[in-house]
Amino acid sequence: MSIQAKLHHLQAIQNLLAPYRYLYCVDLEATCDEVDESESPRQLVVVPDQMETIEIGLVVIDLESLEVVDEFQSFVRPQIKPTLTDFCKKLTTIQQSDVDGARTYQEVGEELRVFAKRYPNAAWASWGDYDARQLERDAGFVGCPSMLEGLPHFNAKKWHAGLYDNRPKGLKQTVEFMDLVWLGTYHRGIDDARNVASIIKEMLG
Repeated sequence: MSIQAKLHHLQAIQNLLAPYRYLYCVDLEATCDEVDESESPRQLVVVPDQMETIEIGLVVIDLESLEVVDEFQSFVRPQIKPTLTDFCKKLTTIQQSDVDGARTYQEVGEELRVFAKRYPNAAWASWGDYDARQLERDAGFVGCPSMLEGLPHFNAKKWHAGLYDNRPKGLKQTVEFMDLVWLGTYHRGIDDARNVASIIKEMLG
């Protein structure tokens, strides 16, 4: 990719973000299941349409200074399938006790709205569009507003693919590709959100 093309993409991203003071970098973990190769065939305990958020991680970037200024993390208690599968616990390292003692999606949403009042004039970004779809799915299950209702959403994976002219990669691959330091545990909401923030800061810096 030519430097001119890269600058054009960067300018386009900056134009999108220009109206906002803060960018929330968000990552969710959700209930899930997968049949391991060593297992006999079986039905999934959690089908994709029933996935529920069990952790939200959110990192606030001040777009004027490009510094991380705050974080929000909460486990969320699932309602449809309250018992985590072995696959889910292994993938995310989130344990049953973490979600059993957590608040509901609606309660965490209210906490998050109070937190977000400190950082008005914000948009949010995630690695891909999955997180935005999942928040809407959760809101539909419980009949309440989505956790980030009313805030514009941006797909940081598309930004990266446009800037670097390559196929979209997984989050960990991208951190390695950019020679950044991986932070924390992969597939944990707050850690993945911190890594999304690292990528975005590097792209915009």
